Amino acid sequence: MGKTLSVAIITKNEAANLLRTLKSVSWANEIVIVDSCSTDRTVDIASAFGAKVVHEEWHGFGKQKNLAIEQCAGEWILSLDADEEVSETLALEITQLLEGVPEIDAYFLRRRNFFLGRWIRHGGYYPDPKLRLFRKGTVWFEERAVHETMQFPNATRTLHGDLIHHAYPTLESYIEHMNRYSTLGAEQAIAKGKISRVLLAFLFNVLVNPAATFFYNYLLRLGFLDGREGLLLHLYHSAYVSWKYAKAWQSAKS
Repeated sequence: MGKTLSVAIITKNEAANLLRTLKSVSWANEIVIVDSCSTDRTVDIASAFGAKVVHEEWHGFGKQKNLAIEQCAGEWILSLDADEEVSETLALEITQLLEGVPEIDAYFLRRRNFFLGRWIRHGGYYPDPKLRLFRKGTVWFEERAVHETMQFPNATRTLHGDLIHHAYPTLESYIEHMNRYSTLGAEQAIAKGKISRVLLAFLFNVLVNPAATFFYNYLLRLGFLDGREGLLLHLYHSAYVSWKYAKAWQSAKS
């Protein structure tokens, strides 16, 4: 007898993405949506698809995802973002894994990131492994405002099928996202006491660090092989690094 699987997703105004995600996991035993005050058709789409919808105000990415996991009844959890899609190959692989006896409690998934419609294969963006499939009760997200990760000290493996990430279809969406994330990152840096008022430290964080990030990912990690999309992705990702520390400095100064 196979293991039961719950899919956990957090949402806020994800009507443009959610149906694609839900269709890709229609084979799961349960889909749980924790929604944070969406004003578009997100909740209607989830309800019409038969997902369990829980309404919860926003508590930060890590805590919100943990809340979604807590609402799941399955023996195993597949944690997804609303703009991700499980490929047919990955779906088959997960199904076969849970029909047997999994040897370990947590698995990484290879994520295939799309930017402006192009699959980004270089610069550290593929295979971009994420720990997303796990036995319930064994793994939790760090409760951070942004860049939440899972901590699991025991052995893991990586499945072969791809998790497809339809990240940023337009430059506007990417820049808006980086602007929002840099604000959250600044708040996190301040909370950890990582902001210095020393001029040299400021210059390093807003100039040298972003330039080094671009050089490493775009040149050393071959990001330039992804054409103009790769150039724009790494250029604006480096700008995000600068914005984060500049915003942190501004907040600390005030």
